[in-house]
Amino acid sequence: VQLQASGGGLVQSGGSLRLSCAASGFSLDDYAIGWFRQAPGKEREGVSCISGDNTTEYHTDSVSGRFTLSRDNAKNTVYLQMNSLKPEDTAVYYCAAASGSSWHVCSFTGAPALADYWGLGTLVTVSS
Repeated sequence: VQLQASGGGLVQSGGSLRLSCAASGFSLDDYAIGWFRQAPGKEREGVSCISGDNTTEYHTDSVSGRFTLSRDNAKNTVYLQMNSLKPEDTAVYYCAAASGSSWHVCSFTGAPALADYWGLGTLVTVSS
């Protein structure tokens, strides 16, 4: 059972990146997928989440309107599209999965200990 986050890199301010969270060993169906990030010297924060039933997206205020989520069930992958990136978006990004289809499962972005699975991080660096 594994989650793998990928797609990070170096991008200029205003640019875009798409992060992928791919699962192996289990199906992402009926799992809420959350994205977290941790910048140097800062606490990990929940950034975005898509509900297991694919009906609800949640984004923290700092990324709302710039980040979007999507699922590809055939590829067992969730994508985080990040547009209009800012230097303050620089961080290691992690994806995590929490079991449950209802939208309220996305509350685990505020309580990371509730996640069932975590992926390794991918570094996003936004230059000014």
